[in-house]
Amino acid sequence: MTIAKGDRLPDVTLFISGAEGPQPIASGKFFAGRKVVLFAVPGAFTPGCSNTHMPGFVVNADKLLDKVDAVACLAVNDAFVMGAWQKDQNAEAITMLADGNADFTRAIGMDKDASAGGMGVRSLRYAMIINDGVVEYLGVDTQRGVIEASSAETILSQL
Repeated sequence: MTIAKGDRLPDVTLFISGAEGPQPIASGKFFAGRKVVLFAVPGAFTPGCSNTHMPGFVVNADKLLDKVDAVACLAVNDAFVMGAWQKDQNAEAITMLADGNADFTRAIGMDKDASAGGMGVRSLRYAMIINDGVVEYLGVDTQRGVIEASSAETILSQL
């Protein structure tokens, strides 16, 4: 089942890159009691994600953080990759959530099979506005190379 507006996010273990390596964080705890923009990408360091999707959120981070408590990026990558991508993209204002086993991604029905390109299970490209763990907005981009419903500009217009 695919998550929808009004649904509560599942409580799944994700990872962030910490000073001593990957640190587990429960998604239920991360999203509890605050308003968060979450955007997900098919993969860190991939062209559309690195050249268009992430830069939109980096450039608009201050505007977003004026309206929400946190901005987070999720990918089916490990915490080391997410930490390196955060540095590469100058995305220090964005919390990088690693879903290396795609547990969260599968739990919300946003997984896709990218094995034909050698990438295994990945996330669809989407963005959400989440208030205390409940989805207020969900924008999914399903057409390859199109970043509209999940763009930082679209999220700003929804806040």
